[in-house]
This record gives sequence, C-alpha cells and structure tokens, in this order.
Amino acid sequence: MKRNCLIYIIDIILTTACSHIADDDRLIYVPPVDVARAVLIEDFTGQRCVNCPDAADTIASLQRQYGDSAIIAVGIHGGPLAFAGNATNIGLLTDEGNAYVDHWAIDAFPKGLVNRATPASNCDQWPTLVREAISQPATVELSATARYDVATRRLSITTTALGLAALPEAHLQLWLTESAITALQMMPDGSVNRQYQHNHVFRTSVNGSWGEPFPLVEGQERTVNHTVAVADDWQPQHLAVVAFIYTPTGGVQQVVEARNTETSE
Repeated sequence: MKRNCLIYIIDIILTTACSHIADDDRLIYVPPVDVARAVLIEDFTGQRCVNCPDAADTIASLQRQYGDSAIIAVGIHGGPLAFAGNATNIGLLTDEGNAYVDHWAIDAFPKGLVNRATPASNCDQWPTLVREAISQPATVELSATARYDVATRRLSITTTALGLAALPEAHLQLWLTESAITALQMMPDGSVNRQYQHNHVFRTSVNGSWGEPFPLVEGQERTVNHTVAVADDWQPQHLAVVAFIYTPTGGVQQVVEARNTETSE
C-alpha cells in the first residue's frame, strides 16, 4: 500500500500524560485532510520530564504529515519539571514559562494547547485535535518577517494581518523561539541524555506575555513593527518568531513562523 495513501497515528490511551510509545502499539487509519489554516501547539514541557520527548516526537510526526508551516510548535519550559540550569548544564526554564503553566493550570507533563480551542490535553490527543483545527476556515491572513542586526544584537520583526472576518477582540502575540539547543533531557527509560536536541524552545515574548490588542476589520490590512534584544547565549541563526492572532473566546485564529534567515553585517 502506498505510503501517501494512508496516514496512521498511534492509538494509545493515557490518563495524565504521554507514556513511551512501544513499537507494537495499535495503529488506526486517519484519512487525509486539506489544510485550511495553520495550527499552534503550545507544548508545556520540562527537561526533567521523562515523557516529554514523546510529546516532541508527536509534534515532529505531525509536522511531517502536514508540513512545518502548517504545524507550529512552541516548547514552553515551566513548572516543577523544568530546569533552571547550573554551572555545568543549560536550563530552559523561563519566568514567563512558569506564568503560562500557572495560568493554564497545567498539572501534569507533557500537556499541550492546540490552538487554545480546548483545555490542555495529552499528546496522544493532539493528532485528532490538530485534524479538527486545521480544517477550520481561516479568519485571518498572517505573515511575518524577522531580520537580525549583528551590530546591535536586535531582531526586527514586521507582521502583517488581513482580516478575512471582523475580529474586534483580536490580539497579536509575538514569541521568540530557538531550535537546535543541545541540553540535558530526562528520557522515557529514565536515563539522562546530555546531548538531546531541543527545538522550538520558548525564549521570550516580544510584545508582552499576552500580546497586544489588535482588532481586525474584514477586508482591511494592518502592519506593525517590533524589535527584540537577542541574549548573548542565544544563537541568532536558530531563532524564529512565532506570530499568532487570538481572541479571548475563540482561541488562535492564525499562526505563522518567521525564521531568521538574513543577517546584516
């Protein structure tokens, strides 16, 4: 049977968090779906969480299935299983990560929000939730660019949104993420992998922890510019801006990722 004719997901039942996925787990068929809009997965994770690598694997699988421009993930390190770092080990915990964990009442790890359309869920639920979210009609066209300046160590961001529907309560959120970070991670077998590669790690919010009011009128376009400082221990070539429009009651309406692909000399 041709690989591109069938899409399989792992059908596992979990009560509080993802568990390690065995090779002989039952597989079920999920028909393909047309991509109408991108989906944001807010992955609440921690370096001391043994099941969190399984959530990362789920995200990678979804990105292979739909494309990494359709599935945009942010790994938010916060809560009791996140690691602040020490003299010999890099930590990925942030104060904002802790604040997000508290706000969304995350009580087990890993957990995730899929377009903020439902309460935080286990990663075995993400394929179904993504399928539902990605088929919804888009209410916004969204684009963003990011450019890093070596001399000032600042990233300049331009975001443009076109309202496909009226969204008077819309907010624009800009987050900075970093990928290809080599740092310790507890693994499902209980071992410590000090060469684990962490991707799409939340570093900071650009325009406040909850973004800024950004009301949209149907048929009208808005463009805004922001800048953000790049910390000395962040690698500019691995940074990306995640921009999304959300409403307090309707969740994420559209999301894009702008990778830093140009560096000025």
